[in-house]
Amino acid sequence: MEQYISDDQDPRTAEKVMGKLRDLLTSGEAIVYLAIQKKPAVTLIPDCIAVSTKRLFFCLPGNLGLTTNYVTFTWEEIKEVSFKEEFFGSKFIAVPQRGENVTVDYIPKVQARKLYQFCNEQLEKQKELFKNHTFDDRKPFQVVDSLTEDTSYTEIEEELIPFISPKKEHLATDDDELTLKLVRLKLLFQKQLISQQEYEAKKSDILTQL
Repeated sequence: MEQYISDDQDPRTAEKVMGKLRDLLTSGEAIVYLAIQKKPAVTLIPDCIAVSTKRLFFCLPGNLGLTTNYVTFTWEEIKEVSFKEEFFGSKFIAVPQRGENVTVDYIPKVQARKLYQFCNEQLEKQKELFKNHTFDDRKPFQVVDSLTEDTSYTEIEEELIPFISPKKEHLATDDDELTLKLVRLKLLFQKQLISQQEYEAKKSDILTQL
């Protein structure tokens, strides 16, 4: 618990909140930081904000502390976070990609700054994951016995375009056997199951049937 009360968080509140949050964590998820509301008057039931490696948690007590409403966002769902220092503490604001902003006031200033820092670190990690995602991660083509409208092809030579109906984004229907043969042949070549010479010979043989 020491790491969650390093910035003057109330120990009893932190222990209570962390006990509940642990039951909500998914596999491989860990709490990074915890901020606890502290109003000028005695705060018996404070709001809390927790940063995890996967999500941003808003823990909002209700019914005089008998229940807790959890508003959670994955880092993909968060557009940005901000905070505004006021006379008593700071106001922390989370701006989701969709829906209304979520705001918690009276967050101690040092906790608000740390909260802002840790949230942006997680958002930066999310951006890096998205930036490093390339089309190389897609599954390779598979040679199939039959072709359906759901089959996706991303690399078909321009020479095959005239054999595909311009009114449709998918491959020609099953009655166009020559088109299907050309596509299957192309896939075999892309998978390096046949040589360039075999591919050209078989393609010429199919085109002579037109």
